[in-house]
Amino acid sequence: MTQPPGGMPRRDRDLAGYGRQPPDPRWPDGARLALSFVVNVEEGAELSLASGDERNEAIPETRQIVEGAPDPCMETHFAYGARVGLWRILDLLQRFGVPATFSCCGRAVAATPILAAAPAAAGHEVSAHGWRWEMHAGMPEATERAVIARTVAALTEATGTRPVGWHTKSASSVNTRRLLAEAGGFLYDSDAYDDDLPRLVRVVGRPHVILPYAFDTNDMRFAPGQGFVQAEDFSNYCIGAFDWLLREGQAAPRMMSVGLHLRTIGRPGRIRGLERLLEHVTQAPGVWIARRMDIARHWRTLSGLSA
Repeated sequence: MTQPPGGMPRRDRDLAGYGRQPPDPRWPDGARLALSFVVNVEEGAELSLASGDERNEAIPETRQIVEGAPDPCMETHFAYGARVGLWRILDLLQRFGVPATFSCCGRAVAATPILAAAPAAAGHEVSAHGWRWEMHAGMPEATERAVIARTVAALTEATGTRPVGWHTKSASSVNTRRLLAEAGGFLYDSDAYDDDLPRLVRVVGRPHVILPYAFDTNDMRFAPGQGFVQAEDFSNYCIGAFDWLLREGQAAPRMMSVGLHLRTIGRPGRIRGLERLLEHVTQAPGVWIARRMDIARHWRTLSGLSA
């Protein structure tokens, strides 16, 4: 008999998840939904020949890719986030009293420490987002180990506090989670997109929390061709997801992530989308808006571990 092409998924790949019996996360104050805002800080970490990288960033705002020469147009699109977007987003979060996790690339912070120092001073979490803004899939293990160490060092120097969270741009490597555990000091990573609840795993014998992230409730969809154009496109979509999860949370509490970028939602034509979302979620009962480190610590405590 002719066999079908390909093999089977890895034995350790869990496609069933919690199924019909998700755990009760027992969020603080009986909240039905834990809501996490993640602000990605990548300005200065984008690939650029002018920064000594092997090529220019392939996903610029203009969709024009410059090969073989520096691309100052692309660099200034990123720079807007550091020069203007950072402050616009910080002011809005402060106005609504909303804590967030600023997921920072190490090179961006090493070049411009205020990108991490200002959020930290405002009480937000500063977590790690790699050294450069790049995938780790296929990265040699020794290189990735050095990337993790250098990122941790840059964020620690800028904020005075070691980051406890990690998120790789898009695809991590097969070694990333193990290397994070071996580095020590990390409570969680967000290199998963497969659930509406966290989970606890053991990596090299150490407890480690996986906090799923999301690409749909994310301002990255303002990129050309990705679906969001008007500010209301972002807020309407995120509010729809929020309301649905909050309704489900009456029976089984959930978690939701909202992804933001300084250079994206920080634009004046888009920021109203974030403002409208914050107006909605801060008026809803039964919601715990928390930094990812706080959610990870809660999950560890729920599992009988020290935070």
